[in-house]
Amino acid sequence: MLDRRAASAHIAVMDKINLTDAEWRERLSPDSYHVLREGGTERAFTGKLNSNKADGVYYCAGCGAELFDAEEKYDSGSGWPSFTAPVDIDAVEEIRDTSHGMIRTEVRCAKCEGHLGHVFPDGPGVNGLRYCMNSASLDFKPRDGDA
Repeated sequence: MLDRRAASAHIAVMDKINLTDAEWRERLSPDSYHVLREGGTERAFTGKLNSNKADGVYYCAGCGAELFDAEEKYDSGSGWPSFTAPVDIDAVEEIRDTSHGMIRTEVRCAKCEGHLGHVFPDGPGVNGLRYCMNSASLDFKPRDGDA
């Protein structure tokens, strides 16, 4: 289990956003709803942000919370946008996931609890983590007018 949030869990709880299923469906595209609210996964190499190399910030497509900085993004070859770390450990929640006959660590947005992807202990960063995210769960905003 990669959960390192236990000591500061109260911070994320204070800023939670709770919407009804109908409100989420109205707010999100069908693909984003499937990933964020139903825990779905887009097919590898199909996400709009997998090949994005622009400088900027990645936000939750559900609630707009700041999640990842482009400086932490790298090409893992997995087919999904991959990051070495979130902008702040309190920006995400990590939950044990035993679905599909595997033991993994699911990553959710701490603000809206939307499913983002999974984190694996095979990344290149100083922590050795790979945050493997779905493009449908993210919005990207370029920094300094980059595209």
